[in-house]
Amino acid sequence: MADLTVTYCGVKFPNPLVLPSGIAQEIPADHERAIKAGAGGITTKSLTIESREGNPLPRVAKYEQGFLNSVGLRGPGIEKGKVLIEEFLKTSPVPVIVSVFATRVKDFERFAGELCPLNPPLFELNLSCPNVDDMGKPLGLGCESSAAAVSAVKKIAGKIPVLAKLTPNVPNIAEVARACEDAGADGIAAINTVGPGMLIDITRRKPILGAKRGGVSGPAIKPVAVRCVYDIYEAVKIPIIGMGGVTTWQDAVEMMMAGATLVGVGSATYLKGYAVYEEIKKGLEKYMDKEGLKSLKQLVGVAHEL
Repeated sequence: MADLTVTYCGVKFPNPLVLPSGIAQEIPADHERAIKAGAGGITTKSLTIESREGNPLPRVAKYEQGFLNSVGLRGPGIEKGKVLIEEFLKTSPVPVIVSVFATRVKDFERFAGELCPLNPPLFELNLSCPNVDDMGKPLGLGCESSAAAVSAVKKIAGKIPVLAKLTPNVPNIAEVARACEDAGADGIAAINTVGPGMLIDITRRKPILGAKRGGVSGPAIKPVAVRCVYDIYEAVKIPIIGMGGVTTWQDAVEMMMAGATLVGVGSATYLKGYAVYEEIKKGLEKYMDKEGLKSLKQLVGVAHEL
């Protein structure tokens, strides 16, 4: 039987498939569904300092090649969220990546000060959510702003691995990743949604989403995600969580060949349900047996070899 276990930033995962932030909305109920379905790791919904109702309904729209998502970081805020996360960390049988979002460095510092004492396995700085214009521009749009957030949090987090989640909506994502690495990031998560994009209801003659615009996700963005992971891998030495349009085991293999150690599977749960985790895992096992692979580490970055 193929061994799907993966070590990322010193943390052992039973398999490489991780639920990205923003897919499961409620802590812990929705996250536990993914665990029971076979996810190897969980990224919590990105917390914000204040509670948020999110963007107007409808927040998600499906189209032929994927989805538009404009949830708007709906969530309980740091005070209630901290309690929920603390309980979830105690019960989760798989590693948990605690994700937070802010557009000010001092807010990231507050998150680190309040959540790092809970000793999460990994701490994700969502520098890239595109659907919260009311909060200001994401820090991930610039090298200096991204580095400032990472540096500030790493000083507080200490030995807890700090991940930077990056947006593809920049001229050179590899430069941003390198800036984060230089600032002390232990890993990179890439990519967040592309866009924003828009769909229009031709009968109602108006945009489908309540917020009009939303991040593009699903199979349509996989080539962009693979390219971003490939570019980041060539620019940094820290490990990558690759995500964006992964729907099949072949997609997961492709992402790892581009340079990802872990693979995020998110929008695919809307297409196939949470059963997609077992489906991809079985495909990976058969592929590894066929190729004579003892470890998934043998796949990471092989597309870069001459």
